[in-house]
Amino acid sequence: MLHRDDKGKIIQDLHQQANKAVIAVVTDFQGMKVEEMTQLRRTLRDKNIEFRVVKNTLARIAFEETPHADVKDRFKDCCAIAFGYDDPVTAAKVLVDFEKKSKKFKTRFASLEGRYLEADSMKELSELPSREELLGKMLGTMNAVPTNFVSLFANLIRNMMNALEAIKEQKETS
Repeated sequence: MLHRDDKGKIIQDLHQQANKAVIAVVTDFQGMKVEEMTQLRRTLRDKNIEFRVVKNTLARIAFEETPHADVKDRFKDCCAIAFGYDDPVTAAKVLVDFEKKSKKFKTRFASLEGRYLEADSMKELSELPSREELLGKMLGTMNAVPTNFVSLFANLIRNMMNALEAIKEQKETS
């Protein structure tokens, strides 16, 4: 049994995490083995995603006045929360992939920057390219413009040189 001070500390920690998180995913882990849970935590930690098993009443209180307050009344049964701080797509991918591997683990719902997402929406979010992939594509596109510009000028100069060379050869033969 938790003491009042311990509960207050947990609520404060959860509140801070919810305020910092871009995405908060509520999951069901009931029936999972310790090894599976440890593997999930390790995978999430490597991606800068925190995973906490919480009491529903404490989570409801902690989520008040946070960007994710829209999910506070949906906590029920046995649940854990994954907080993603950087890229919501990465969090969704890791959790949905783990759900495919595990028979017991389920994503229930999420709050993405204050918008409620069902489990199906989480699956759709996980199919989007990650932040790194999008940045790579954007940089590739941005790099293509000056590269094409240089190629265009190089071709113009090459064509001009070929024309001048042809005029030189024509004058030399006449």
